[in-house]
Amino acid sequence: MRLIAKTLSYGTIHVLVASTVAFVLTGNWAIALGIGLIEPVVQTLVFPLHEYLWERKAPEKLSLFHSH
Repeated sequence: MRLIAKTLSYGTIHVLVASTVAFVLTGNWAIALGIGLIEPVVQTLVFPLHEYLWERKAPEKLSLFHSH
């Protein structure tokens, strides 16, 4: 449940930031929202995969020396 809430929060902030930057560049809110939605939506879909990969158990360290 935490991952879903975190993902939605991240997506909302991302859309707001992207749209604001696009508005500053274009001066048009309709265009800014169009631009601001494309990349954040893709990032929001990819974010859970990113979190999953980071939270996985770290692989065991390789030993350069054998102990017998």
